Amino acid sequence: MENKQKILNMIGLAQKAGKVASGEFSTEKAVKTGKAYTVIVADDSSDNTKKMFTNMCTYYKVPIHFFSDKVSVGHAIGKEFRASLAVLDEGFAKTIEKYFEQGLE
Repeated sequence: MENKQKILNMIGLAQKAGKVASGEFSTEKAVKTGKAYTVIVADDSSDNTKKMFTNMCTYYKVPIHFFSDKVSVGHAIGKEFRASLAVLDEGFAKTIEKYFEQGLE
């Protein structure tokens, strides 16, 4: 299985465990309260959204990834579409980071 699918699966598992904050407001709150271990923003999000999360994650020292598209990210957590989500569990975040490091090819 390719890493892109593995990442989506891990996001799904994290969601089932209640360890995902999704949507712009919840993701922002998770980062600012120090609960986010990694942030994923859909590649097809607006430039404004990408810039806001890039700046925020840089400031709060949270890893950020631009990944897949809104529909795939949303489907991974059982929603229609999502531009952003934060993983609230260190274990899930580390596994997802590992897959990103291995590359998405």
